Amino acid sequence: MNSQFNSLSANRRSIYALGDNLSQTPEEIFDLVKQTVKNSPTAFNSQTVRAVVLFGKSSDKVWEIVEDALRKIAKSPDAFEQTKAKIDSFKAGYGTILYFTDTTIVHQLENDYPSYAANFANWAEQGLGGAQQAVWTALAEQGIGASLQHYNPLIDDAIHQAFNLPADWQLRAEMPFGSIEAPAGEKTHLDDEEMFKLIK
Repeated sequence: MNSQFNSLSANRRSIYALGDNLSQTPEEIFDLVKQTVKNSPTAFNSQTVRAVVLFGKSSDKVWEIVEDALRKIAKSPDAFEQTKAKIDSFKAGYGTILYFTDTTIVHQLENDYPSYAANFANWAEQGLGGAQQAVWTALAEQGIGASLQHYNPLIDDAIHQAFNLPADWQLRAEMPFGSIEAPAGEKTHLDDEEMFKLIK
């Protein structure tokens, strides 16, 4: 069965060679992120996903924070140089999206629905994953490359301080994006028999 959605999803890849050569304006990209997140489902329509979209020096600041944090824990100067090259590739992009979970809503749901309390943190994470996938695909549809990074919780405090963000927003991931300066590498998949079952 042919599916336009699956074609779009297949086009969504981890792009590590990023540049800032985009025709879209920051406002256009911000609007795309907003609309995509708003259209992504969350359990109980809880709307726990928060996104901060940064450009220019603000985006650079994210990766400077990451670099400073990793420099402090690097095992050797040589090992850090490899890490720094990776960080520089993210910094070379057009912008960065920071993804958060609003923990105030999660805790409120835990109190309001005690029978399901153990699930709300997991459900919030599922909602966040859906939003990230949707935004990533929406960016790819526009010819914008991206990848999903996870330097939290190492950088949490510095990110909150740098951008004056609410304390109850828990940082979950960072998505650098920009022009595609080199294609993604080859992608492999497990055998279908390992991943799927058809039961009639």
